[in-house]
Amino acid sequence: MSINDKQRIVIKVGSALIAPEGKGCSTKYLSNIADFISSCRQRGQQVILVSSGSVAAGKQWFDNPTVTKGVKKAMASVGQTEMMAIWGKLLGDPLAQILLTHADLCNRERYVSIKETIESLLANGMIPVINENDTVTSEEVKVGDNDNLAAMAASAVDADVLIMCTDVNGLYDRNPTTNPDAKLFSVVTEISPELYDMAGGVTSAVGTGGMLTKIEAAEKSTAHGIDTYIINGFQQESFSKLLQGLNPGTHFLPHEAPLAPSVHWMTHTVRERGEVIIDDENQDFAESDEFLTTDNILEVKGQFGVGDTVVVSTDDGTRVAKAKVNYSSCLLNYIAQEQSDEDDADYNQPQNRPIISKEHIAVLENE
Repeated sequence: MSINDKQRIVIKVGSALIAPEGKGCSTKYLSNIADFISSCRQRGQQVILVSSGSVAAGKQWFDNPTVTKGVKKAMASVGQTEMMAIWGKLLGDPLAQILLTHADLCNRERYVSIKETIESLLANGMIPVINENDTVTSEEVKVGDNDNLAAMAASAVDADVLIMCTDVNGLYDRNPTTNPDAKLFSVVTEISPELYDMAGGVTSAVGTGGMLTKIEAAEKSTAHGIDTYIINGFQQESFSKLLQGLNPGTHFLPHEAPLAPSVHWMTHTVRERGEVIIDDENQDFAESDEFLTTDNILEVKGQFGVGDTVVVSTDDGTRVAKAKVNYSSCLLNYIAQEQSDEDDADYNQPQNRPIISKEHIAVLENE
């Protein structure tokens, strides 16, 4: 239950802590976080900081603009330097800026490069500071929130602990701001659909900390075997308790049998581009010696290319697996329409070649 015996810690800090007034950078709450990071490093622990707030930090340089996408990206570009400067001042250690997009994390070669870079930085005593690259992101390539980005980064570098700082004490059964009797969950052993229902939407009914994305992040990180905490980053006591080996908020326990790294990456990081629907009789194909061919496909949804990731589902909606495909959606649809006569079928013909390579597949459980 303690972080004291953990070696590698990822801590995520949100915009409200960076810019409590809505713009600029403030040390009001960051000083406590910086002291916590320094204390961890002094006792030999490695710390990776995932810091939001570049847009809010850059807003002070714009005179009441209409906040279009372009203006927001401009705010992020100038605010990122402001944010790095204040962290550098508070921490007093060499920092390394790492700006990522979801496309970076979904590309296996870049994913491995990110991991190797962070490993090298940590080995040389530096503090990696990660943020989403807001200047270049679009809907197609962005993660969208730094809770999930932090979980993806923590998994990439095999972190031991993920700490998400927010403005409430943790996960409650009801909104604590409107329900004084709301109960705090000190420990969560399983992330169930009921927990997601409690979180509500992105503007959470549980609290103002964006609890939905934090539960999503916790599901990703615990599946990798990472102890995950949601704490109140506005209270210095939260960090004191962590350093004492206590739980100041909500502790999500890691899976006893974490997913293999490649399966975790496919399941929790890579975004599917489409869907392949198969008949119920073949839903166990991923765990058998059988190959999936066009004969087994009932429908193809979405547009995807060779090497893209798709979800494989049965016709009753059960998600069976995520996998990389050997054919584009256009070709699969064409083959389905032009199925040759069974008497002429041959394994070397396109319609009977494996659609999915077994080395690029992740079986989905409990979906």
